[in-house]
Amino acid sequence: MNWTLPNILTVARIAITPVVALLPFIEGYWPKVACFVIFIAAAITDIVDGHLARRNNQVTDLGKLLDPLADKLLLLATLVPIWWISEQRHDLYDIPVWGSIPLWVCLLMLGREVAMTVFRSWAQGRGVVIAAQGPGKLKHVFQSMFIGGTIAWFAFRNAIKPLGCEQERAALWWNQFHGGFVAVTLAIALVLTIYSFVIYLYRYRELFTQPKR
Repeated sequence: MNWTLPNILTVARIAITPVVALLPFIEGYWPKVACFVIFIAAAITDIVDGHLARRNNQVTDLGKLLDPLADKLLLLATLVPIWWISEQRHDLYDIPVWGSIPLWVCLLMLGREVAMTVFRSWAQGRGVVIAAQGPGKLKHVFQSMFIGGTIAWFAFRNAIKPLGCEQERAALWWNQFHGGFVAVTLAIALVLTIYSFVIYLYRYRELFTQPKR
């Protein structure tokens, strides 16, 4: 195994996914805060490892394999707890407009990643490498904003009552702002999930009539 620093960071992201998946289920707000911090750290290393690999000429086949795997595992490790917890505790974690996170939204986001992986593999068999492009990168940004915002939402909603600030003006304002942020970023991530996949299919539409190499 090629143990470059970018690959080590990627393996570390894969290793922490069980922790990220477990922490939201633990009662209290501190586990959610810890989950939020770990998720942000994972999102930062996702940016850093790619930058380091390109800058230091350390792009490897292993990195190309592990990096998208790490992204998909982290998405699975966060979306499943988010859906389950918001569904079971919608009285506490109710998000403006959406309420709980619809199951079809989670399935669509996860399904898009699976479909894109299959499409990339199929295209590679025809000699075409499909790199990440603008709409796909933007989708990832808003998806991460939604996930991070939702984990922080869980922590905030768990914290305001025991901290005795449930009826304070600042807490009420933040409740509206934060809830609205989660609702809006979810809507944008959902639109970009569909749009980016359609764009990929359209840009590489000639592959459907091109014979396999």
